[in-house]
Amino acid sequence: MNQKKILLIDDEEDILEILSYNLEKEGYKVSTANNGTEGIRIAKEVIPDLILLDVMMPGKDGIETCTELRALRELQKTLIVFLSARSEEFSQLAGYQAGANDYIVKVIKPRVLISKINALLQLTSHSAQHANIIEVGGLIIDKDNVKVTKDGQQFMLPKKEFDLLYLLATNIEKVFKREEILEKVWGNDVVVGERTIDVHIRRLREKLGISTIQTMKGIGYKLVV
Repeated sequence: MNQKKILLIDDEEDILEILSYNLEKEGYKVSTANNGTEGIRIAKEVIPDLILLDVMMPGKDGIETCTELRALRELQKTLIVFLSARSEEFSQLAGYQAGANDYIVKVIKPRVLISKINALLQLTSHSAQHANIIEVGGLIIDKDNVKVTKDGQQFMLPKKEFDLLYLLATNIEKVFKREEILEKVWGNDVVVGERTIDVHIRRLREKLGISTIQTMKGIGYKLVV
């Protein structure tokens, strides 16, 4: 099994020390940076599986750093998770809008944080290995046969509803922006309103009896477990 790589970007040395120690004990290969510019440089070199990023840093802050990281083609599959003392809604929204997969508010116990990191990496790894059949949150999503199974019951969904569910399931915890959903599910040639997405999401929730599709107000949607 390949050793998973994690990059920590934080200007607080004690945070880097504590997290590095606990993550290395867990078997991860850890790199650290104490500012956004250095973090971007190291990320290009090591191509980490996950980046844990602070918001408040001198110079290039976390939001700007995340935006630049997300623009790099080689880091498109890298998970980016904010770990910040800022708990305001606008800060979390800014983090998701910059392309983060998750936003965790400090203070969080190291073991709880590591459990969350383990879960995120395991889910994305599972999705990558079984791209045509995805199992998540009690759902079995079969791309080849365009069907969804839940508790032994099969659901034959309309194509757009299935495509939307499959898109969300391909990257658990990732926030898909509305414009991204429209482009990947409906395509650039089809003119539909954003309300169309909301209607399809509501139908999926009702038909499948699930609450795991979360609305990220003002941004888009994500699938959680």
